[in-house]
This record gives sequence, structure tokens and C-alpha cells, in this order.
Amino acid sequence: MAEIMSGKGITKKIGNKVILSEVDLAIEEGEVVALLGPSGSGKSTLLRCLNGLETIASGELFFDGNKIERSEKNWQQLRQEIGMVFQSYDLFPNKTVLENLLLGPVKVQKREPKEVEREALDWLARVGLKERAQDYPRQLSGGQKQRVAIIRSLCMKPRLMLFDEVTASLDPEMVREVLEVILELAKTDKTLLIVTHEMSFAQQVSDRVLFMAEGKIIENSATPAFFSGPQTKRARDFLQSLDYTNL
Repeated sequence: MAEIMSGKGITKKIGNKVILSEVDLAIEEGEVVALLGPSGSGKSTLLRCLNGLETIASGELFFDGNKIERSEKNWQQLRQEIGMVFQSYDLFPNKTVLENLLLGPVKVQKREPKEVEREALDWLARVGLKERAQDYPRQLSGGQKQRVAIIRSLCMKPRLMLFDEVTASLDPEMVREVLEVILELAKTDKTLLIVTHEMSFAQQVSDRVLFMAEGKIIENSATPAFFSGPQTKRARDFLQSLDYTNL
């Protein structure tokens, strides 16, 4: 498989505080990677750097083998290829579900509205929300809004999708319905990088785990190897703190 996104020496600072320190990573096309680690380790910041929402102090980013030139105009173009789903749904409250889904592909990508509408309705049907196409976000549950946010990103046909703790703000009973959508995506050829605190889900969905602590990636291993025997004490302590393993 070819690398779709990579970074070398990614460093991010806020004032004198180092948030990311010399991070190297590579994501291959068709791969599902779980980005794990304790709160404050830099996971969400790293995702935002990969989408151009945060600027980096130093280092290089590459997409599809080409170095990313760090200009807002360039990032606006790349965000059509690098989709991102956040904890907050960020749906337009004055637009229906379908209108929210059509906005990016039609206005930004200049695609044919009828074609996009067919694709959007197909995705809504696949996640059990086709009958909510004409509803407004205020009429949806949190889990339904998050499923719509995922479909909104998919409608842009990105080559890489970034998920940033997409279940963190959901009630427990709504978490499963969102995770099931991502599990289905993982069975396709989609390339996914997922920040999650759901360890069972991470083990089930991912091919590989990147484990972060104190702004660095300190483990990079196949998922079964990570969960059966982390190589670092920090990762073992992390899993034990969640009562996830008997290590």
C-alpha cells in the first residue's frame, strides 16, 4: 500500500509549551489507524495539524507523496481530500439534514445537485436516517446528528477521514449507533485515522495503533500486538487504568 498522509518532525507549540514534539507518522491508503493516549497527550492537536486547522512550528507534512505547502488556500483545497469529524456536530441549524449534506459538494466542489442528493440519500439509508432527510438538526438526537456529520464528510468523497473523539459528547446509549457507522466504513476501502477513548472499539476497528504520551508517539504497532502486550510502561499503565487488560 502507498502512503496517503505522513509527517516528519511535526512540532507544535503554544507559547513556550510544547504540545507536539518531533512527531513522525505515516498512514497508508486503505488502513484504519487508532490514535490512543491519555488526555492532554496531543492526539486532537495532531489531527487538527493534519487537517490544517492548527499551524505547526516545524516539521513537514505530505499528502499523496507531495509536500504540503502551508497556505490557507492550499489547505482549503486539501480539506476536500482530508475529511474531519469532530466531537461537536457543527450542523447548520437553519438547514435540513439533506441541505447540510448537499452544501459542501455542491457549493465547494461544484458537483451536480441531483447526483449528490442521490448519494446523500443512499448514505442516510445505510445508517437508518433516510426518513429524517427533511428534518432540522434540532429534531435529531445527538447520535443522529453525529451520524449526519459523518455522512456530510463522506459526501465530499475524501481519501482520508479523521475522527476526533466523535462519541465523547454523546450519552452512553447513543455511542454504539455512531461506532457502528465507523465500523461499517472500516470494512470498505476507506482510510481512517481515529482518536477514541473506546478501547474495545479501537481493538475491533483498527489495523494499527499509534500511542501518544506527552506530545510524542511512543508506540506504533499492529493492533493485536498493542493490546496483548504494549512495549512501554506508559502504554501498559494507560490500559490498566482503564481496567482493559490483566497486564
